[in-house]
Amino acid sequence: MRTLLTSTQMRSADQFTIANTPIASIDLMEKAARAFVQAFLRDEFDTNKSVAIICGKGNNGGDGLAIAHLLIANGYENLKVYIINFNEKQSDDFAINLQRIEETRCKKTIINQASDLKHLKADLIIDAILGSGLNKPLSGEFEALVQAINKLNKKVYAVDVPTGFFAEGKLPKDYNGIIAYKTICFQRPKINFFFPESALATEKYEVVDIDLDEAFIQKQDADFHLVEESDIQKILQPRKLFSHKGTYGHALIIAGNTNTMGAALLSSMACLQTGAGLTTASIPHSGLIALNTSLPEVMALPRDEYTRIENPKKYQAIAIGPGLGTEAENEKLLESLILANQMLIIDADALNILGERPDLIDKLAANTIISPHMKEFDRLFGEHDNWWDRVQTAKEQAIKQKIVIVLKNQYTFICLPTGKVLINPTGNPAMAQGGMGDILTGIIAGFVAQKYSATDAALLACYIHGKAGDYLAQEQFVVTASHLTARISKEIKVLISN
Repeated sequence: MRTLLTSTQMRSADQFTIANTPIASIDLMEKAARAFVQAFLRDEFDTNKSVAIICGKGNNGGDGLAIAHLLIANGYENLKVYIINFNEKQSDDFAINLQRIEETRCKKTIINQASDLKHLKADLIIDAILGSGLNKPLSGEFEALVQAINKLNKKVYAVDVPTGFFAEGKLPKDYNGIIAYKTICFQRPKINFFFPESALATEKYEVVDIDLDEAFIQKQDADFHLVEESDIQKILQPRKLFSHKGTYGHALIIAGNTNTMGAALLSSMACLQTGAGLTTASIPHSGLIALNTSLPEVMALPRDEYTRIENPKKYQAIAIGPGLGTEAENEKLLESLILANQMLIIDADALNILGERPDLIDKLAANTIISPHMKEFDRLFGEHDNWWDRVQTAKEQAIKQKIVIVLKNQYTFICLPTGKVLINPTGNPAMAQGGMGDILTGIIAGFVAQKYSATDAALLACYIHGKAGDYLAQEQFVVTASHLTARISKEIKVLISN
């Protein structure tokens, strides 16, 4: 897993690399500029386009000046640098790169106030005004400058972070920074790139390696960690000779109602595809024909208003919630399982029941996995008006209750009882369809049944769920839940084989 650093920690990584490589800070800046330019040229290979590089007088601006020098060397003749001169202070490395620029044919203009920028004309803009570390909204001339740039409606590439965007921490409701087409950031993505509010600041981002000391970065005390494919491959276990269905556990899926049998079928199918040795679906009597017709491999435990799960300990995994309904009998069923101190996978309507019965939350067995989307989470733990606070609450509740919280979004946050937050990078907008959460619940149950730990089961499920969707989205505008379910086993095989 890649440790994600705060802006302060990243500056420490810069300083450690400079001191221990050893490398001069100006040379590290040059290396960053080269990495930026390589990424930029892959996107913008037409050197006939005009480019405006807008530079502050700190190290972000120094990066911009070094980028200007390199782009000219790569054939960008129609390039102009704009120096933002709103204060006297400048960094040493900015000063060195400014001297280098003055020794070339590069055109430059000094901007003493935001209105001086009104005559800017360029096909592309590179934002190198302010770097990371900002912790308050832009104001004064900087705010006016940024609004002027945004009004130009040009394609903007941000250097490391869009000016005005907070690298970590609570993002303001009214973002007033640069609106970038793409941010090319150094060594690590910013933590806030994984929060939905970041879409206001940058359409996409790309991370480029600048050879900071990786061992130092990985040793830092950090809450956030980005999941990588190698992490998944280390956890997944191939099937062994002489194993049998009993080896891979028995999962119980308590799901579905008269009008929502699809949720039960999707969850059960996902559990099968993930590899549970036995899968039983606890469903209403009205769903038996559908289950027996579409999933003959799945056993049925018909459910009525008096249903109790006899001897729940015989199941290695119990998932409850998809399409269940919130009727009183289902509330009683959920309560009985919680009071039996059974580790559960809880989703959908079972979460809605918990939202109405907060007394049950404190009774959840250790390592229970809950997988709420935003609204379900807020019903459980209170309203939030931003994602940073929501994830902080999830982290606190995971520690307090000793559970795993899978907080679903474009990037899913897996909050562990240890306080660590694992960010799953797979998945895409083509998966924005009903039934996806039901599948995720089934995958988690399948892995828990096979005796993977709660942490590993949640981690594997989120990654494989998204990875299957990513594969299908290569050729499909929309990925349906049914299509994705059929891809699960193939994705696991690919990951194990590689």
